[in-house]
Amino acid sequence: MKVGVIGLGTMGMGAALNLLNKGHAVTGCDLRAESRDAFTAAGGAAVDSPDALPADLQAVVVFVVNAAQTEQVLLGEQGCLPRLAKGGVVLCCATVAPESARALGRKIEDAGFLMLDSPVSGGAVGARAGTMTVMASGSEAAFARAQPVLEAISTRVWRLGADIGVGSTVKMVNQLLAGVHIATAAEALALGIRAGAEPETLFKVISESAGSSWMWQNRVPHILAGDDTPLSAVNIFVKDLGIVLDQARALTFPLPLAAAAHQLFLAAAANGQGGKDDAFVIRVWQALTGIPLPEKA
Repeated sequence: MKVGVIGLGTMGMGAALNLLNKGHAVTGCDLRAESRDAFTAAGGAAVDSPDALPADLQAVVVFVVNAAQTEQVLLGEQGCLPRLAKGGVVLCCATVAPESARALGRKIEDAGFLMLDSPVSGGAVGARAGTMTVMASGSEAAFARAQPVLEAISTRVWRLGADIGVGSTVKMVNQLLAGVHIATAAEALALGIRAGAEPETLFKVISESAGSSWMWQNRVPHILAGDDTPLSAVNIFVKDLGIVLDQARALTFPLPLAAAAHQLFLAAAANGQGGKDDAFVIRVWQALTGIPLPEKA
């Protein structure tokens, strides 16, 4: 299958490599030369602009940051929609507001193409392993055309119906939980450190106790290693929890825990941590209380 992947970041690179390894003809697109070089070194092709993708693409997979970027790479002055073959499918994998997904779906369909509202979960490890979970909604024709791509990048595809926006709604709920769980894990670890618990031991005990969570087990090791390399950045949750709260406000629906978590990620970003790994929201407590955090070896 002839596929373009726009955004060779943590998730997009993993998806592009898995598509390549499954025998698809893949061209990646990214502004960053280092990302393009990494993909070409693996045997793929890469360009720096969406309109430079090859003609007659059968699918385009979009792994950019937000709705505005998604629309720009598809429909902007240098957008790639003209590079798609008739009946081609666009897989929109960014976390966006449901209404943004619906509006984009209408534009893509009006242009004569198919769209899957297909945000993903699984992190850097899942992306590289091809084991992501896809929360997808769209027409039967879109699912059929996208099937080879979905098989290459994921092990679980939730088919959530024909209506664009449902996939983004489910991902929004996931991000509410993920953001709150990361903030709570950081808060708990910070309290334990302030109270005198040894961090490594605390992590091991909680990991085998009722208070554990997937985020506790996945993110706390980043803190213990002192490694703030962004596998998922603080700024991602500034954006995603903002989407959650905007949707709740439109529904007149209170979300006190999500709002508190959003404020913590905002505080971390204001403290210069926006580009750091999201686990380092814990530096908010470090700034407030002076707790010592493990340093990178």
